[in-house]
Amino acid sequence: MAGNTQMNENERGIFKLHGITGMLIAVVLLLSILVVLTISGLKVQQDEATNFYQINQDLNGLKMDSSDNHKQYQLVGNGK
Repeated sequence: MAGNTQMNENERGIFKLHGITGMLIAVVLLLSILVVLTISGLKVQQDEATNFYQINQDLNGLKMDSSDNHKQYQLVGNGK
């Protein structure tokens, strides 16, 4: 019968890709993305925790929205 949208009992399956299996794939994918981003965030935090910088004594050279402000500090830490 053409256009029949009713699903028969034998056509339903909770283990099809749009059922429980699809949900589990989506959850595992999201959890793996979360783990990768968390590990990389912790790695960056550990690397930058020892990367100290010192502001030069001439603070009058700082301007509100200037791209030259990066010249006013220098790295003194042992960061990588």
